[in-house]
Amino acid sequence: MKRHIGLHHINTPKKFILISAIIIAGVFGTVFSIKAYPQVFSADLTIEKTVEINSDDPVTIDFSMPMFVDDYNGKIKIIPAEEYKLRWENSNKRLKIFPVRFWKPEQDYKIFLPEAKNIMFSKTKSRIIYFSTQKYPQVVSIFPKNGAQDALIGAEDPITINFKNPVADFSVRFILNSKIESNFQSNSARTQFKLLPKNGVEDGMKYELKIYTKYISETEDSFREIFESSFETLPPANIVWEKDLSARINQAKRYGRAKIKLGKYIDINLSAQVMSIFEEGKMLDAFMISSGKRGMDTPKMETKIYNKFPRAFSKAYGLFMPFWMAMVPDGKFGIHELPEWPGGYKEGINHLGIPVSHGCVRLGVGSAERVYNFSEIGTPVIIY
Repeated sequence: MKRHIGLHHINTPKKFILISAIIIAGVFGTVFSIKAYPQVFSADLTIEKTVEINSDDPVTIDFSMPMFVDDYNGKIKIIPAEEYKLRWENSNKRLKIFPVRFWKPEQDYKIFLPEAKNIMFSKTKSRIIYFSTQKYPQVVSIFPKNGAQDALIGAEDPITINFKNPVADFSVRFILNSKIESNFQSNSARTQFKLLPKNGVEDGMKYELKIYTKYISETEDSFREIFESSFETLPPANIVWEKDLSARINQAKRYGRAKIKLGKYIDINLSAQVMSIFEEGKMLDAFMISSGKRGMDTPKMETKIYNKFPRAFSKAYGLFMPFWMAMVPDGKFGIHELPEWPGGYKEGINHLGIPVSHGCVRLGVGSAERVYNFSEIGTPVIIY
């Protein structure tokens, strides 16, 4: 008969001593290995993120094996000093260090981890961890640009500030000339802000804009300046028009202001003999004209384009009128290129800038075609 031998059959002193010796040898062997080769049993660590850490987010440290938490709890030091709380996860292999209040923005921190033991009773050396926090909001562009002159500011073209990242975690203040109260609004992402003075924008004035910010949890006295810019608005439009026609066109482009902010319209200044075309409140171009001479004056009015023909013919005067645009229903007044005789003679450009027509508004070669292509039936025309 065969006999099965198991631990329950260790019933002699010799067998018991033998088994005990094997167990003790194994334990001492393990301890010897840990002492002889501590690097094999020590815990490595990695930091999940060390830059641009948000003010409320933890610093996360992952260990290669479970740690004795009592070696860390209450013994970690942070410089600059911040109150913190610890949370262990993943069977004590992950440590999260949270600020009790918040990490200060744009701050470099050092975390001193003390020497500690892991589950293998091997010591993990003390370490210093460096990390930095999120930056204060950064302006990437602004309208009007810094140093701009002749700026035109209004509801359609407000002061516009674009930030690199959303500023949802920050309070922002916009200060114009130290004291001017302003209205502002932002997009849903809080990356763009539009700003207008409550009492409007003054002509010919220099504005200095300063932007201050603080983290939302900081105290009111924590605002800090992050950006400064300046611009000058367009001077009052009391213009002495230049005799030189090229200079006069430049004046029109510099000082011209839209009377209609939405859509297209044609602006005709009789005293300056200048036509400007605008779209969505912005000047696209300006041209010299010749309006009606004395006794046959071009009327001042607010009207529109009633019809258009690429090459109309006037039976009354026996002339072709290229790029015709009627400004009244009966066609008595219109806009067109310098007239042509049927034989090919064309009136010279020397009349541009001088009122010599019979009531129509004449444009030079090229300019008339530009306005013709710009305009549509119904495009508003303001003559003053």
